[in-house]
Amino acid sequence: MPRGSKSGATSSSGQMTSHGQMASSSSCSVATEATVKDMLKELTHLVGQVQEERSRGEHNLTNITKTHERMQQEHKISPYYKSKLRGLYTTAMQDAEAEAELLKRTIDKIQEVKGVKSSDPSRNGPPKQAMRRGVLMSMLVQKAHSLPMWTGSGKSSDRPPPLCGAVPADSNYIAKPEDLVAARVKDKEGEENWILAEVVSYSGNTNKYEVDDIDAEEGRERHILSRRRIVPLPIWKANPETDNEALFAKKMLVLALYPQTTCFYPALTHEPPKRPNDDYSVLFEDTSYPDGYSPPLNVAQRYVIMCKDDRRK
Repeated sequence: MPRGSKSGATSSSGQMTSHGQMASSSSCSVATEATVKDMLKELTHLVGQVQEERSRGEHNLTNITKTHERMQQEHKISPYYKSKLRGLYTTAMQDAEAEAELLKRTIDKIQEVKGVKSSDPSRNGPPKQAMRRGVLMSMLVQKAHSLPMWTGSGKSSDRPPPLCGAVPADSNYIAKPEDLVAARVKDKEGEENWILAEVVSYSGNTNKYEVDDIDAEEGRERHILSRRRIVPLPIWKANPETDNEALFAKKMLVLALYPQTTCFYPALTHEPPKRPNDDYSVLFEDTSYPDGYSPPLNVAQRYVIMCKDDRRK
């Protein structure tokens, strides 16, 4: 067969395959959008229920405040007020539990929407273009602030799950597309660094991840890495007031995202978070300081992970 004819046949076949893939991807995208649309309706309904429950709870709390004010005016605690307050506080606890359950369902629905969108095959493709530095840093701060806090069911036996704060992932855990992870990569000089990356896909056949460097200078830089070179980031914040055991203790060796960068470096925890929205205070290893550590710097829970043994290559 003449080379020109073979080339033409190959080109035609390639076009047919490409068009078939495009049609398949397009139909998947339409189905995904329809699913997401239905789920967003459910999410809107849940948010409305949260608002209703909160309004009901606020009304009851107002009644509690007014009852206390009347007691102070009368300078006595009568059996009537004792009985009334007991009922009001019982209702307040029930309202709080109901609101917490609705908030948990709302957060679960948000995660469900994100999961459906990330599984859309049309989202897989070449690396995304790099964003401006300031925009990237603002996005990372927002992702840290928006990390949901683990609330549990309120039972003493309900312990923080894997990937809550310092609790590591299960050994069989697979990060999902678009999840942020710490990835150990080699630079052009052969030096290994822990970088912030976004999962593109995972192959069960090779047990390897495909990830994008979130901060490559010339567009996204893609890496194919084994599972041991990937550390999933927390998907819940731990509440220091209720789940202190799910936080890294003082003077523990961790990997932390250095402020205004997208690289993780070894650090010692200087102070764990004390309140729900607090960050860690950490001391980064730095030989330019006399004691070998930087002054204390704040790093959000989302970007503090267990330090892996650097000797294992």
